[in-house]
Amino acid sequence: MSLPNVTEELRRRGFVKQSTDADELEQLLSKESVTFYIGFDPTADSLHVGHLLGIMAMTHMQRYGHRPIAIVGGGTAMIGDPSGKTEMRKMLSREDIEANTAKIKQQISRFIDFGNDKALLVDNWEWIGGLGFVEFLRDIGRHFSVNRMLSFETYKRRLETGLSFLEFNYQLLQAYDFLMLYRKYGCRLQMGGDDQWANILAGADLVRRVEGEAVYGHTFPLLTTASGAKMGKTESGALWLDASRTSPFDFYQYWINIDDRDVVSCLNYFTLLPIEEIEAVQDMQGVQYNIAKTVLAYEITNLVHGQKAADEAFSASIAAFGKREIPQTFLPSSKVPRGGTGAADKAIPSLNLSRSELESAPLLANVLCDLEMTKSRGEARRLIKQGGVYINGERVTDKDAVLKTELEDDGKIAVRLGKKKHYNLIIK
Repeated sequence: MSLPNVTEELRRRGFVKQSTDADELEQLLSKESVTFYIGFDPTADSLHVGHLLGIMAMTHMQRYGHRPIAIVGGGTAMIGDPSGKTEMRKMLSREDIEANTAKIKQQISRFIDFGNDKALLVDNWEWIGGLGFVEFLRDIGRHFSVNRMLSFETYKRRLETGLSFLEFNYQLLQAYDFLMLYRKYGCRLQMGGDDQWANILAGADLVRRVEGEAVYGHTFPLLTTASGAKMGKTESGALWLDASRTSPFDFYQYWINIDDRDVVSCLNYFTLLPIEEIEAVQDMQGVQYNIAKTVLAYEITNLVHGQKAADEAFSASIAAFGKREIPQTFLPSSKVPRGGTGAADKAIPSLNLSRSELESAPLLANVLCDLEMTKSRGEARRLIKQGGVYINGERVTDKDAVLKTELEDDGKIAVRLGKKKHYNLIIK
């Protein structure tokens, strides 16, 4: 049996940072279907763009014939991974974790086919929840060297700010996950971000020591922009995959506004477009990059939120910022609409303003604050004075400006803050 070369696909798309026994792993992946896993931390009720790299890696692996296990760390989340953290995480209840886990499973299911045992969703609470402390230390803890653990950068950094004994045990539990997944499902590969390298090594070593079998680890780069900043961070926080946390329109606009230098890497990371088509973007310049961003924004919004939401965000962006002509030959595998029609208003965030309040001619600054478009009335006034507020496309510079009934157009008033934030005030 032979399989298409998924390692080459991952390498060309930028999903390769480190691997254990890289040549052996590549040979294994080319000869047989391999069960592998990636872990997801259920400390929030939604995944964010930082998790999307792992999800896309799983998607490519499954498309090439391998079986993913998405392990939701319901047990390890009771402790919290110290990797990349300068302080201890907030402790969550089991009830909170279960609620978060249910939502995360639903999000992952948009990308991975779980039918006919093609993939598995597993909560490690299944084996961690009933662990006996003495039994765990005797059977698992004896395989770990404290000296070696303290040599890892994750722990060395935390020793400077304080590392609890609870967090110190996280690596043991993640390694135990690998052992249990090997025993239960024949899992032979763990994948994750490069900040998980020490934990992945610990798991592979534990399986080797306990079972005498070779298993493998693979990491992909941490998600950063060309400027070195963490990708997916916005003014309001993380870029969430849940539409109630980050609207499809705001999600779409994030990708429209990325740095030109990040376009090619993001097309490789976050779309399923052929690599050969993406490579052609490297030679483009100027306005062509803006067209590529439109394709990127549409493709990733389609994957995360579905075609209907992507179409609405595409149309709303055109309504707000103008049409970008997309030639049929430009990234031709993309299903991005080559025109600019659709239900634009549905994608732009809507806020309700009562008719009686509008008739009272409220101060614009007060409305911006009361509807949480700005954090305070002072901020709203400063933004108006600086010329950063537009009503129905017209700039407002009077900090004492009021909203009037004649501004209403077909039951709404269009508000724009700066270049990127658009709202519709719905008059009811």
